[in-house]
Amino acid sequence: MSSGQYAHEFLFGLYPYICLTVFLLGSLIRFDREQYTWKSDSSQLLRRGQLRWGSNLFHLGILGIFFGHLFGLLTPLAVWHALGVSAQAKQGLAVVAGGAAGLACLAGLLLLIHRRLSEPRIRVNTRPADLLVLFLLLAQLLLGLASIFVSLQHMDGAEMIKLMSWAQHIVTLRGGAADFVQGVALVFKLHLVLGMTIFLVFPFSRLVHVWSGFGALAYVVRAYQIVRQRG
Repeated sequence: MSSGQYAHEFLFGLYPYICLTVFLLGSLIRFDREQYTWKSDSSQLLRRGQLRWGSNLFHLGILGIFFGHLFGLLTPLAVWHALGVSAQAKQGLAVVAGGAAGLACLAGLLLLIHRRLSEPRIRVNTRPADLLVLFLLLAQLLLGLASIFVSLQHMDGAEMIKLMSWAQHIVTLRGGAADFVQGVALVFKLHLVLGMTIFLVFPFSRLVHVWSGFGALAYVVRAYQIVRQRG
């Protein structure tokens, strides 16, 4: 096996598990040992208008991207076919919906980066890790948007099926996952590696507050608290 093949097997066969392990265990350890750092470090009192637009666009876009990738990659193709959605139709939906969510997220992120770098009071309290995360997200968004142009050349869904097969093999702990992305376009490979790297740095950044957002959803389905008056 050549060095290039070893690198491919590592990046797409082993690296995903390293990133997911650090993501899950790192988040748990940080929550257990450093709860006072478990926050997003809000600066909402400064440039509130720019923050409102940037934050709303960013979060709206990132939620669309997250759930689009979650269901798009991990839902078996047989389920889509059972729902009457062909690979071609799914590819078209991914391009349109993903493109719209990506542009919204990009616009919001650029506003947030500009606000953080141009406001001295915010910039002085910005840690290097904050900037690293922002620019990792920016690079990931640009790669995702660039991949749309490649997807437009494969509207039969063939490339998408390779990516789905890779993701489903990874989450179900099946071997041979790296083989599915052997021949996909470079932009997809870079997008996958950078996406996994974001999971790797997640526990060491302010991104951990995302867990709190999902945790808050539990309040919607929790049982009512019974309060009794003293007799």
